[in-house]
Amino acid sequence: MASDCLATFPRRRNATVSTIDWTRLAPPEARRLRELGFDEGVEVQVLHRATLGGGPIACRIGRMTVALRRAVAASIHVAPIAG
Repeated sequence: MASDCLATFPRRRNATVSTIDWTRLAPPEARRLRELGFDEGVEVQVLHRATLGGGPIACRIGRMTVALRRAVAASIHVAPIAG
C-alpha cells in the first residue's frame, strides 16, 4: 500500500497513519502529537489547507479537528483507506 505524507494528502479522503518520523519533530511537537492521539493505525482526514503555501493544515482525528504546521504534517505518513 502506498504511503503519502499528511501535508500533501488529498483533502476529504480518509487515511490511516502508517508511520510518524519522530526524529524530524522537536520534543514539544512530538509530545503534542501524542497528546492529540496521533499514532500508527489512527484514522485521519485532511479538511482544509491555508491558501498560502506554507500555512497550517486542518485535519480530523477521531472527533477532533486540529491544526498542524506543514512541517509537522510532513513527518506524518499516511495510507489511503479504500472505499
